[in-house]
Amino acid sequence: MATQDEAKRRAAEQAVEMVTDGQIVGLGTGSTSRFATEALGRRVAGGMRLQGVATSEATAQMAREMGIPILDLNDVAAVDLTIDGADEIDADFNMIKGGGGALTREKLVALASKRRVYIVDESKLVERLGEGWALPVEVLPFAWQHARAKLAALGCEPRLRLRDERPFETDNGNYILDCQFKGIADPAQTEVDVKLTPGVVECGLFIGLADVLIIGWPDRVEVRERPAKTS
Repeated sequence: MATQDEAKRRAAEQAVEMVTDGQIVGLGTGSTSRFATEALGRRVAGGMRLQGVATSEATAQMAREMGIPILDLNDVAAVDLTIDGADEIDADFNMIKGGGGALTREKLVALASKRRVYIVDESKLVERLGEGWALPVEVLPFAWQHARAKLAALGCEPRLRLRDERPFETDNGNYILDCQFKGIADPAQTEVDVKLTPGVVECGLFIGLADVLIIGWPDRVEVRERPAKTS
């Protein structure tokens, strides 16, 4: 575990090197993103001027404690650079996110960003999404049972996420269904199908959003740019 955390930390430090003075930075949620927020906090303490847009209440609280001013997404025209993590990422830079429950805000901040950097350790690299990690889907509590039935018809097994034997609630006050597929053959189409399901707010498939991938290995850090589309 210590080796994995060190790999994440090195990847986060590399990502933070891309931040320049005066930027508005999207702050991700999760264990890997936490290392990036800590690194940014040290830079602010050293005199760097930056402001953050947090993807969760937990990240916002942590950032404020480290002296990073936090802005509301509605108060900015654009985010200069977002640094976030991923639960799975394939060779085309398609991702599954939402293990921490912040997928909706993470996607909104990513969509508002000029450049998006994702930091992972080697365990998050997969050949095919959804074979190991369940796809998180944020749903309205009012209709979660109906959404679950519709999602199951897409070929997955949706399970309500629990915390302390009660439904886990996102910062938006919604529930999460963790949908276990036996691999996702067409991530882009699956994202469309899931998001068209009544009662669904957002899903954890992030398609075409990663610009840069930074991978922490036990002995090195690797930076990859998103592959160019072929005609």
